[in-house]
Amino acid sequence: MKQEIYLAGGCFWGTEHFFKQVQGVVATEVGYANGHTENPTYQDVCTDHTGFAETVHVTYDDEVASLRFLLDMYFKAIDPLSVNQQGPDVGTQYRTGIYYTDPSQLPIIEQKVRQVAEELFEPLAVEVGPLVNFYPAEDYHQDYLDKNPDGYCHLPLELFKMAREAKATK
Repeated sequence: MKQEIYLAGGCFWGTEHFFKQVQGVVATEVGYANGHTENPTYQDVCTDHTGFAETVHVTYDDEVASLRFLLDMYFKAIDPLSVNQQGPDVGTQYRTGIYYTDPSQLPIIEQKVRQVAEELFEPLAVEVGPLVNFYPAEDYHQDYLDKNPDGYCHLPLELFKMAREAKATK
Protein backbone atom coordinates (compact mmCIF):
# COMPACT_ATOMS: atom_id res chain seq x y z
CA MET A 1 0.00 0.00 0.00
CA LYS A 2 1.29 3.46 -0.85
CA GLN A 3 2.13 5.79 2.04
CA GLU A 4 3.70 9.21 2.22
CA ILE A 5 6.08 11.13 4.45
CA TYR A 6 7.64 14.57 4.12
CA LEU A 7 11.34 14.80 4.94
CA ALA A 8 13.37 18.00 5.26
CA GLY A 9 17.07 17.25 5.08
CA GLY A 10 18.81 20.41 3.94
CA CYS A 11 19.02 21.23 0.25
CA PHE A 12 16.21 19.29 -1.37
CA TRP A 13 18.18 18.48 -4.53
CA GLY A 14 20.40 15.97 -2.77
CA THR A 15 17.74 14.73 -0.35
CA GLU A 16 15.41 13.93 -3.25
CA HIS A 17 18.14 12.21 -5.25
CA PHE A 18 19.08 10.15 -2.18
CA PHE A 19 15.53 8.91 -1.62
CA LYS A 20 14.99 8.16 -5.31
CA GLN A 21 17.70 5.51 -4.94
CA VAL A 22 15.93 3.71 -2.08
CA GLN A 23 14.11 0.48 -2.87
CA GLY A 24 10.40 0.94 -2.14
CA VAL A 25 10.27 4.67 -2.87
CA VAL A 26 7.85 5.06 -5.76
CA ALA A 27 7.81 8.86 -6.17
CA THR A 28 9.46 12.01 -4.89
CA GLU A 29 8.60 15.67 -5.20
CA VAL A 30 10.56 18.62 -3.84
CA GLY A 31 8.84 21.58 -2.30
CA TYR A 32 8.41 23.89 0.64
CA ALA A 33 6.77 22.70 3.87
CA ASN A 34 5.34 24.18 7.04
CA GLY A 35 5.75 27.87 6.37
CA HIS A 36 3.48 30.85 6.93
CA THR A 37 2.96 32.37 3.48
CA GLU A 38 1.01 31.15 0.46
CA ASN A 39 2.51 29.89 -2.79
CA PRO A 40 6.14 30.68 -1.99
CA THR A 41 8.78 30.76 -4.68
CA TYR A 42 12.36 29.62 -4.26
CA GLN A 43 13.40 33.27 -4.08
CA ASP A 44 10.84 33.87 -1.30
CA VAL A 45 12.03 30.86 0.70
CA CYS A 46 15.68 31.94 0.35
CA THR A 47 14.91 35.22 2.16
CA ASP A 48 14.63 33.21 5.39
CA HIS A 49 11.35 35.02 6.20
CA THR A 50 8.70 32.53 5.05
CA GLY A 51 9.20 29.80 7.62
CA PHE A 52 9.36 27.09 4.97
CA ALA A 53 11.77 24.16 4.96
CA GLU A 54 13.06 22.65 1.74
CA THR A 55 11.30 19.29 1.90
CA VAL A 56 10.92 16.11 -0.11
CA HIS A 57 7.49 14.50 -0.38
CA VAL A 58 8.31 10.79 -0.43
CA THR A 59 5.70 8.31 -1.61
CA TYR A 60 6.62 4.75 -0.77
CA ASP A 61 5.24 1.24 -0.96
CA ASP A 62 5.08 -0.01 2.60
CA GLU A 63 4.90 -3.56 1.28
CA VAL A 64 8.51 -3.03 0.14
CA ALA A 65 9.93 -0.46 2.58
CA SER A 66 8.68 0.39 6.04
CA LEU A 67 8.60 3.85 7.54
CA ARG A 68 11.18 2.62 10.04
CA PHE A 69 13.52 1.74 7.19
CA LEU A 70 13.01 5.10 5.50
CA LEU A 71 13.73 6.88 8.77
CA ASP A 72 16.90 4.79 9.18
CA MET A 73 17.95 5.99 5.74
CA TYR A 74 17.00 9.59 6.53
CA PHE A 75 19.22 9.68 9.59
CA LYS A 76 22.14 8.41 7.49
CA ALA A 77 21.74 11.43 5.19
CA ILE A 78 21.49 14.27 7.74
CA ASP A 79 23.35 15.75 10.66
CA PRO A 80 20.54 15.57 13.23
CA LEU A 81 22.32 17.90 15.66
CA SER A 82 22.78 20.80 13.24
CA VAL A 83 20.38 23.72 13.62
CA ASN A 84 19.27 25.39 10.37
CA GLN A 85 22.22 23.97 8.45
CA GLN A 86 23.15 20.88 6.48
CA GLY A 87 26.59 20.84 4.93
CA PRO A 88 27.52 24.33 3.75
CA ASP A 89 23.86 25.40 3.37
CA VAL A 90 22.73 27.74 6.14
CA GLY A 91 19.27 29.16 6.85
CA THR A 92 15.97 28.11 8.32
CA GLN A 93 14.95 26.63 4.96
CA TYR A 94 17.73 24.04 5.45
CA ARG A 95 16.49 22.80 8.82
CA THR A 96 15.71 19.13 9.27
CA GLY A 97 12.21 17.86 9.85
CA ILE A 98 9.90 14.89 9.62
CA TYR A 99 6.34 15.87 8.74
CA TYR A 100 3.58 13.30 8.69
CA THR A 101 0.04 13.25 7.30
CA ASP A 102 -1.08 10.08 9.06
CA PRO A 103 -1.10 10.31 12.88
CA SER A 104 -0.44 6.56 13.09
CA GLN A 105 3.10 7.34 11.86
CA LEU A 106 3.89 9.51 14.88
CA PRO A 107 4.80 6.71 17.35
CA ILE A 108 7.24 5.23 14.81
CA ILE A 109 8.80 8.65 14.19
CA GLU A 110 9.05 9.45 17.90
CA GLN A 111 10.63 6.08 18.63
CA LYS A 112 13.30 6.59 15.95
CA VAL A 113 14.06 10.16 17.08
CA ARG A 114 14.35 8.98 20.68
CA GLN A 115 16.68 6.13 19.63
CA VAL A 116 18.99 8.44 17.67
CA ALA A 117 19.04 11.02 20.47
CA GLU A 118 20.00 8.30 22.97
CA GLU A 119 22.77 7.05 20.66
CA LEU A 120 24.17 10.59 20.30
CA PHE A 121 23.58 11.53 23.95
CA GLU A 122 22.04 14.82 22.81
CA PRO A 123 18.63 16.19 21.90
CA LEU A 124 18.15 16.36 18.14
CA ALA A 125 17.52 19.46 16.05
CA VAL A 126 14.97 17.57 13.92
CA GLU A 127 11.46 18.99 13.88
CA VAL A 128 8.70 16.43 14.17
CA GLY A 129 5.12 17.36 13.52
CA PRO A 130 2.14 17.15 11.24
CA LEU A 131 2.42 18.54 7.74
CA VAL A 132 0.78 21.96 7.88
CA ASN A 133 1.25 22.87 4.22
CA PHE A 134 3.36 21.89 1.24
CA TYR A 135 3.89 23.75 -2.00
CA PRO A 136 5.71 21.98 -4.84
CA ALA A 137 8.90 23.72 -5.92
CA GLU A 138 9.37 25.09 -9.40
CA ASP A 139 9.85 22.55 -12.20
CA TYR A 140 13.59 23.18 -12.53
CA HIS A 141 14.06 21.93 -8.95
CA GLN A 142 12.24 18.63 -9.57
CA ASP A 143 14.69 15.78 -10.27
CA TYR A 144 17.43 18.42 -10.31
CA LEU A 145 20.40 16.05 -10.04
CA ASP A 146 18.98 13.81 -12.78
CA LYS A 147 18.78 16.84 -15.06
CA ASN A 148 22.13 18.22 -13.85
CA PRO A 149 24.39 15.26 -12.97
CA ASP A 150 27.26 17.58 -12.08
CA GLY A 151 25.00 19.95 -10.14
CA TYR A 152 25.57 21.06 -6.57
CA CYS A 153 24.84 18.55 -3.82
CA HIS A 154 25.67 18.75 -0.13
CA LEU A 155 25.57 14.96 0.25
CA PRO A 156 28.62 12.77 -0.37
CA LEU A 157 28.28 10.63 -3.50
CA GLU A 158 28.90 7.47 -1.46
CA LEU A 159 25.49 7.99 0.18
CA PHE A 160 23.71 7.49 -3.14
CA LYS A 161 25.47 4.17 -3.66
CA MET A 162 24.62 3.13 -0.10
CA ALA A 163 20.96 4.05 -0.70
CA ARG A 164 20.84 1.96 -3.91
CA GLU A 165 22.32 -1.05 -2.14
CA ALA A 166 20.36 -0.84 1.11
CA LYS A 167 17.92 -3.66 1.64
CA ALA A 168 14.49 -2.33 2.41
CA THR A 169 12.63 -3.76 5.34
CA LYS A 170 8.91 -4.02 5.82
